Amino acid sequence: MNYFQNAKRVVVKVGTSTLTHETGKLNLRRMRELVRVLSDLKNAGCEIILVSSGAIGVGVSKLKLERRPHDIGGRQACAAVGQCELMYIYDKLFGEYGHVTAQVLLTRDCVDEHVRNMNIQNAFERLLDLGALPIINENDTVAVEEIVFGDNDTLSAIVAKIVQADALVILTDIDGLHEENPKINPQAKLIPVVEEITQHTRDIAGGTGSSRGTGGMITKVEAAELATSAGIVTAIIDSSDPDNLYRLFDGESIGTTFLPKRA
Repeated sequence: MNYFQNAKRVVVKVGTSTLTHETGKLNLRRMRELVRVLSDLKNAGCEIILVSSGAIGVGVSKLKLERRPHDIGGRQACAAVGQCELMYIYDKLFGEYGHVTAQVLLTRDCVDEHVRNMNIQNAFERLLDLGALPIINENDTVAVEEIVFGDNDTLSAIVAKIVQADALVILTDIDGLHEENPKINPQAKLIPVVEEITQHTRDIAGGTGSSRGTGGMITKVEAAELATSAGIVTAIIDSSDPDNLYRLFDGESIGTTFLPKRA
């Protein structure tokens, strides 16, 4: 069964490790390929909402720092610099395919407070009605511990709930959830479908992400749990080839699909 073929409103999350090289600089070829596929899906009638990490990583590179700052002020400065560069490139690339982008920066307090949550929901609806493609990131420039989401996997699931998406797709540097950590055991078996997220599911998802990102498989499974609890089908797929998005929506068995809970 193809759970994605009829999805019209789709949230796609892409992480820092997908957008950057090991050097920390932007992977422009990967970004161009991703934008091409998302633009084509939008041309086919999908409403695309992109949740994109990368601002701090890009800022580190642009400021020519040797490593990611550990202090809050340093990370905020990198985010401010990097977000400009990130959006400039997204806007340029999507513009080549005739699509208008819109930047939306969020913090936890924006979605936790009811009136502000409704304002965000209304803004998204209007942007989508106007044909814009919202690009969302956590507002790392002003975020402090009390108002952070912690990672953009969680943010993507929250956004999917706010916009009442049909599907959430999390692009990552691993091709889905495995029975064991594939970075330790390359023969680990991929789990194609998860009907229910259990403690065992969380246990096998444990571990950390890449040095350039903030999450790992566990944060993606937690995001899938948040989205599926709202009835949103979720997939975790390999980001190394953005054409995998085509394969997913064409019904191929790719990555791991988490089935939505039914009321």
